[in-house]
Amino acid sequence: MTIFSKIIAGDIPAYKIAENDQFFAFLDIFPLVEGHVLIVPKLEIDKFFDVPDVYLSSILVFAKPIAKAIEKAFPCNRVGLSVVGLEVPHAHLHLVPINGIDDLNFTRGKLKLSAEQLKAAQEKILANL
Repeated sequence: MTIFSKIIAGDIPAYKIAENDQFFAFLDIFPLVEGHVLIVPKLEIDKFFDVPDVYLSSILVFAKPIAKAIEKAFPCNRVGLSVVGLEVPHAHLHLVPINGIDDLNFTRGKLKLSAEQLKAAQEKILANL
């Protein structure tokens, strides 16, 4: 069971943004920038393009209102998305508020936000959903 499956099951707490029968969205606790959200399918599948087609065709529709809420909640030019999937063997999509291409640079240091900062980011996004 991956850490993401444990989050989906409620075994590990998370800053939940949205959920439906296929996906679970929550804040990345080590974000590239404040407002960085992860969307994971509830199916535990390692590689993004091994996810069943019905999930692939639905993930962007699920992500769209979340991305719009992130844009309203955090000053940014747009919300970038990325599929990397090297740290956790569970397919996932990153939604990141960006102002430049370097904001999607996964090799740079991640932010270390406090629980209060993460809760505030969650509340900002939820207020705009």
